[in-house]
Formats: sequence, C-alpha cells, structure tokens
Amino acid sequence: MKDRRASSTLLLLWALLSLAGAARADEIRGRVELLAKGGKGPARGSDVRDVVVYFEPASPQAVKPAAQAFEVVTKDKEFQPRVLAIPRGSRVRFPNQDPILHNVFSVSGVNRFDLGLYRRGAGKEKRFDEAGIVRVFCNVHHDMVAYILVLDTPFSASPAADGTFVLTGVPRGPGRLTVWHEQAEIWTTEVRLPQSAPVAARVEVTKPRIPAHLNKTGSSYFRRDRYGKDR
Repeated sequence: MKDRRASSTLLLLWALLSLAGAARADEIRGRVELLAKGGKGPARGSDVRDVVVYFEPASPQAVKPAAQAFEVVTKDKEFQPRVLAIPRGSRVRFPNQDPILHNVFSVSGVNRFDLGLYRRGAGKEKRFDEAGIVRVFCNVHHDMVAYILVLDTPFSASPAADGTFVLTGVPRGPGRLTVWHEQAEIWTTEVRLPQSAPVAARVEVTKPRIPAHLNKTGSSYFRRDRYGKDR
C-alpha cells in the first residue's frame, strides 16, 4: 500500500512539474514587412517567405542536431529551398535532380566545403558544426545561390506569405529576436516574454538577389575579351 501511495505521489508531482514547465513556455507573434530601398513601399521581387526569424533567450537553450539530414536540391539550375535554417551540428544533403553537372561549394569560414562535380543522383552531404550564415554557390552556374543559417537556438521560423510568424514553446524571460533576409541588413530587437504586443519588423531591402561572388578558386566566372569586358 505504501509503495502504491509513493508511486501515486511521484506521478502527481511529475504531472505538476510538467504543467509548470508548460506554463513557463510562451510564444512570440509578429509580422515582417519587406520594404523597397528608402522605405518607400513594399519591395518588389523579394519573397518574405525567405526570411528567417529566430529567438535567442538570455539563458541559452540546449540545441540538438537533427537526426535526419536536411536537403537542398539542385533542380532547374536553382537551389530548392533557397534558404534553410538548421540547428548547429546538423547535416545537409545536396541531391542533383538536373541532367547536368553541378559543383556545390561554400567559402563561409569553418563551414566551408566543396562537393566537387557530380551528376544526377542522391548527392553528397555536409555537417555544419559552427553557427553562422553559410553562403552556398555552384562553381558551374554563377546565378545559383542558397543560404544555410546554422543556428545556436531551437526557436526559429519563416513567415507566411503575408509576413506573419509565430515562434512557439519559447521560455519566458528576456532575449533577442533576429530577422534575417538575404537582401537586407540583420534586424534585431529585445523581447521579454510574456509578449505585450506583436513584433512589427520593417526591413529595408538594399542588396541584389544575386550577390557579387567569385568561384571556388577565387576567380571570376566570366571570361573577358581583349577590351576587358565580360562575355
């Protein structure tokens, strides 16, 4: 009988602790608006769904790598998805679905890699152990660009087509919210949960969709004629 009572007490205590933990979890709501240069109206040709919103609590939370590899597919001479957020330590595979060769690479710090030329198929894989932005290119096709955000926080999301977003399961207390888009400067604000009002992030688009970059050897993609012009 005593053992049963002890077991019941432990179960009740566990349930109360679980409820208390759930009560401390909260959510962050908001909306991201992409503006044209100078803040004059909405940005054209920029997709708000390519934004990554992430929250870093003042007390850091443990980040676990994903058990399965993410995928960035090369298809129709594009990377799909163009933007991918992953937990630090996760792996990304780069399948080739085109009938031509690709050479996926990056020169982004310690996350740099070079998969070499490869044909259609399952592709190759890379593990990302350092938090930061990984700019991904193809050594064959200049216009192929992708971004992998390696995050040291489990709280991230991309907005819906109307710019609204929700981060769930966020611990109460202070922290920093960051809005990232490939064509804009990083936008940040301090947030304290529970949230008093939705976040309104107005982000100005100032950068080209295809950034100026060199190939994996540090050379231009384009051959120049005797007059110094690209061809």
